Amino acid sequence: MTRIQKTLAALAIGASSLVAGTAVHAQAAAPAAAAPAPAAVTPASPMLTIRQVYDKMEAAGYRNISEIERSSKHGYEVKAYDPQGQRVKLYVDPQSGAVTRSRFDD
Repeated sequence: MTRIQKTLAALAIGASSLVAGTAVHAQAAAPAAAAPAPAAVTPASPMLTIRQVYDKMEAAGYRNISEIERSSKHGYEVKAYDPQGQRVKLYVDPQSGAVTRSRFDD
């Protein structure tokens, strides 16, 4: 065997032992992961999709929704017409879909 072949063989053996060790470790950890998590550690509600925000705005009476943007500061920014026909810009909570602020849009 050449020197390169010996090195590659040693690397292959080392990598296979790492993979086998990881698989054994993962199997040992599986029963602990199956235990239910305490209620106090539940993650925050997931962010609504743009489609879900659109549906919530429509259900609230807004029409001609022309723009929905994710915003790091406000959650979602939505441009639409309110039930009275006024063009508005809405700021929407990303988890609940509730309108947190609105203003007339020019």
